[in-house]
Amino acid sequence: MATTTPPPVNLWVILSESKRIINAHSRHFLALSVLFLLPLCFSITVYPSVFRLITDQSAASHNTVSLLRRSLHNDDQQQPQPNTDSDTKTILLLVIAYIVVITVFNLLATGSIAYSVFQGFYGRPVKLISAVKSSFTSFFPLLATLISSNFIVLGILLILGISTLLSIKLIKIIQGFEFVYSSQAVSVLTTIVSIVVVIVIMIVIKLYVNWILAWVIVVVESAWGLTPLKRSKSLVKGMKGVSFSIIFFFATTESIMVWISTTLAASAELYEDDENGGKLWTNVFFVVQIVITSAFLTLLTLYNLAATTVMYMYCKAVHGELALEIAEEFAREYVSLPFDDGKVPHLVSVAYNNI
Repeated sequence: MATTTPPPVNLWVILSESKRIINAHSRHFLALSVLFLLPLCFSITVYPSVFRLITDQSAASHNTVSLLRRSLHNDDQQQPQPNTDSDTKTILLLVIAYIVVITVFNLLATGSIAYSVFQGFYGRPVKLISAVKSSFTSFFPLLATLISSNFIVLGILLILGISTLLSIKLIKIIQGFEFVYSSQAVSVLTTIVSIVVVIVIMIVIKLYVNWILAWVIVVVESAWGLTPLKRSKSLVKGMKGVSFSIIFFFATTESIMVWISTTLAASAELYEDDENGGKLWTNVFFVVQIVITSAFLTLLTLYNLAATTVMYMYCKAVHGELALEIAEEFAREYVSLPFDDGKVPHLVSVAYNNI
């Protein structure tokens, strides 16, 4: 009797398995989404409009102050410029608050959802309290790993930036001081900058393709710092194409959603300025599109985290690590009550192409 070859692992297989786990515990993942993902996605959706609103009000206040000063002072004496320190501090505080909120909820969501998907993959009971506890216990290890990865990326960017500046300085010295005013020199500089930008993009993509599993490893294997990054790089071998497809798919769809939301918000703001005196926050259309965009972003982010966790399991299967864990799982005489087919322990067989 011939055995059928299992289908190769690709984006569709990963998403299908993620959908199976999410549907099997729909209320659990809905609760986690409301707790962690919805505030995250709502902040991402609303932030561009809030930032634009504050900057527009700041510019309008400066124009009003300038007009009042010109009307009150008709002499030719130079008047002091309006103080912009308070507005700069407000914008800076807004940016810092946004970064903090995004980072905190992103790490909490990663810790809870990765834990839940990992448990659901084996058919284990998925409890909300355990997932929330995992989100808090994994928070600082995830933060340390995030800082480590950002330092590596910033270090590479800094090295490339310094190398580019030194190259430009060297070309200026060779060509002489008239280099800046030459059209040929400008084209050379443009070419150098373009090459550096392409190199940076390729390096960043390669790093994140290798590091895609790092956050799941932090949660599941209780590692942190550089260790999850190295572990992820070793597991992704042979699955880099799938890793890139996951990153590309979710980055593209989420970016499109944010772009549409920002564009619609700007259009609504212009319409309100023309018709209703600039009452942006009372515009029903604006509120509806914020709600819809936040909901879709929440769903996409949930599937993104679930797909990354599922890919972690498939990568372990490719490297022969999952079979031993499954054998140990059944050796414990673990009993699950399959209320539906999605909650039973899941066996994985994979076929893959070396990349």
